[in-house]
Amino acid sequence: MPTAREIMTPDATCIGAQDSVLDAAKKMTDMGVGALPICGTDNKLKGMLTDRDIVVKVLGAGKDPASCQAGELAQGEAVTIGADDDAAEILRTMTRHKVRRLPVIDGHSLVGIVAQADVARALPDPQVGDLLEALSAD
Repeated sequence: MPTAREIMTPDATCIGAQDSVLDAAKKMTDMGVGALPICGTDNKLKGMLTDRDIVVKVLGAGKDPASCQAGELAQGEAVTIGADDDAAEILRTMTRHKVRRLPVIDGHSLVGIVAQADVARALPDPQVGDLLEALSAD
């Protein structure tokens, strides 16, 4: 069974916790991604910021994305996966926490992201179908 390191998208780019949500949105647009890891000044992962977070928690709440910091949207401890964890653990973690993207950690360093699309490319259809069903359920 493949590991997170084998199926992840490498070289995840962080948005700083002190950076504005507007800067994060511009970075997402430039990179063509729907989420960015939020990293603190200590380069440790603080959470994930998604395009949905920006729409619902900032724009929908009437906040100014230029004055709202990305770190304000980090909630609790980030759900991660170890670089050498296998695909079964990836599926369990995504399903248990109902997340579509997992930051991949090697030691204390962020080395990539495993997204739902990465899982879909790497695993057999029945496993992917089970994941999609779990993530789509209320």
